[in-house]
Amino acid sequence: MNYSKKTINDFDPKGKKVLLRCDFNVPIDKKTGEITSNARVTAALPTITHLLKNGAAVIACSHLGKPKGEWKKELSLAPVAKMLSELLGQNVIFAEDIIGEDAKSKAKNLLPGELLLLENLRFDPREEKNDSSFAKELASLADVYVSDAFGTVHRAHASTAGVSEFLPAYAGLLVEKEVSILGRALDNPVRPFVSVLGGAKVSDKIGVINNLLQKADTIIIGGGMAYTFLKAEGIEIGKSLLEEDKIDYAKEMINKAQEKGVRLLVPIDNLCATEFSADSTPILIEGDIPSDMMGMDIGPKTIKLFSDALIGAGTIVWNGPMGVFEFANFAGGTMSLAKAVAESGATTIVGGGDSASAVEKSGFADKITHISTGGGASLEFLEGIDLPGIACLLDK
Repeated sequence: MNYSKKTINDFDPKGKKVLLRCDFNVPIDKKTGEITSNARVTAALPTITHLLKNGAAVIACSHLGKPKGEWKKELSLAPVAKMLSELLGQNVIFAEDIIGEDAKSKAKNLLPGELLLLENLRFDPREEKNDSSFAKELASLADVYVSDAFGTVHRAHASTAGVSEFLPAYAGLLVEKEVSILGRALDNPVRPFVSVLGGAKVSDKIGVINNLLQKADTIIIGGGMAYTFLKAEGIEIGKSLLEEDKIDYAKEMINKAQEKGVRLLVPIDNLCATEFSADSTPILIEGDIPSDMMGMDIGPKTIKLFSDALIGAGTIVWNGPMGVFEFANFAGGTMSLAKAVAESGATTIVGGGDSASAVEKSGFADKITHISTGGGASLEFLEGIDLPGIACLLDK
């Protein structure tokens, strides 16, 4: 995929109506209806501010949650419009529909320097189907399209890809940053390049491991997925998470790493428990895990092994926790690794989702070079897959 895309710095926004795809998929408290984190809204502000200050009329759009094509009041973007107004210090106009009479009339009357937010895109079932007629109507509101929702660029939806058939399409500042940092890490990393992969399933990371075996110097495997690799090495794993149908794949990856001279590290000791519970007492096991126990986190020897492998690294890409970090008793491995990554002195990139929450929780987020805003998107980026929401943007 060509990572060199035209951005909002490559056109003059003055007097233009800009359809801006944001990621306002914010967490909302189900009881109070309050937005519990404004991170995704603040992430969009640099692009919004640039466009408004340079004389554009901005029509922002986003999805929120999974309404599955139905109108759901609790998933309305109205609270986001209110939050945007407060953050920008100006009134944000809210359309009560997407491409209906309210949106069309407000978009038509929108003046330079004004911001309009459309209602939740996924209230219309045609959005996720990338329906051409829906994309065309959405595009008809504006003169230019800007993509700044990195968290959705792996989806070929009407607002992420379809509209580019009808409007010139540019990257916003957030998307530009994600693509340039992740692209550089994969195509021209400062070496040694170390990749840290965790999370529950090998199946989620098959493409990533395959792609990174061509690029990384060291690959560290932790989390639930590590137990399939341990099983492939002939180690007993008790009741630990296992993908039986991926054992041969794990063996293949171990052999491929040896052939390519890539160092592939798996846990050498584990914190185990008899039950999957936050209250379980951690039991340290080295070697075979007893049949009545399951691995829940990496042990101290593994923490040292993994941390030592990060010393002197030039680039570190981390995606996925090392254990069940949401249970305090089994968060030590992930937190220790967050500290080691932060103190490595390398260019450090953390994938979105659980890895990002783990780093935020660890208190080392400010020492990480880049924390991706897109879990699924960053994962597919690491796989080397063409992302439809990036591929559709104009090449430089």
